[in-house]
Amino acid sequence: MDMLTSPEFWLAVGQIILIDILLGGDNAVVIALACRKLPPALRTKGILWGTAGAIVLRVVLIFFALTLLKLPFLKLVGGALLLWIGIKLLLPEADDDHSKMEASDKLWGAVKTVIIADFVMSLDNVIAIAGAAEGAGGSHQMPLVIFGLLVSIPIIVWGSQLVIKLMDKFPIVITLGAMLLGWIAGTMLVTDPALNAWVPMQPGDKPGTSEVLPQVYYALGVGGALFVLIVGKLLAGRRPAEA
Repeated sequence: MDMLTSPEFWLAVGQIILIDILLGGDNAVVIALACRKLPPALRTKGILWGTAGAIVLRVVLIFFALTLLKLPFLKLVGGALLLWIGIKLLLPEADDDHSKMEASDKLWGAVKTVIIADFVMSLDNVIAIAGAAEGAGGSHQMPLVIFGLLVSIPIIVWGSQLVIKLMDKFPIVITLGAMLLGWIAGTMLVTDPALNAWVPMQPGDKPGTSEVLPQVYYALGVGGALFVLIVGKLLAGRRPAEA
């Protein structure tokens, strides 16, 4: 009862909902991109399995939330994975006519893509939720973390279905989604602790901390988005000639 009357608790609840809307939307785009070429009958399965994988990953990651982003090179690896996934999503399939058995195989291929991307992207989501929950006090932290995970489920599922419908009507959404992954990859790479000595920094909000200069942070985000777009389009342009 005391928890429900605490202003800090409800402030943290509001922060977590906002985090889920902003960051859960990214996961929805990834799932939609990965499942867009599945037959309509398999799309729902791909979305549900991909979402289930995302939630399981977040439950596991939450226990390591306070130390994950302090590990050098983790974000470098994650950013490289997101760049690769973004580029791959821009490449056309050599053949779109497959048998039902191959379609089933493609379902698990899509789920695998979703889980890899979700693993990378869930890091920031989990850290953000844990940070918001920590502000409410130790006794409230775990209930808030669980709440954050529960809120993210409908956002990812409904968001994925909405994005797929938009991609069917407007193919440009696929390109924008891939560029979004490039943006996330660029901002993830530049904030890796291993690069602190080479990246321009400024004092952080808390004493004794530092953070990347905003102009450098956004420049790397734009660079990542353009990298995915240019490399993806170049490789896609070569693909028909090789077929």
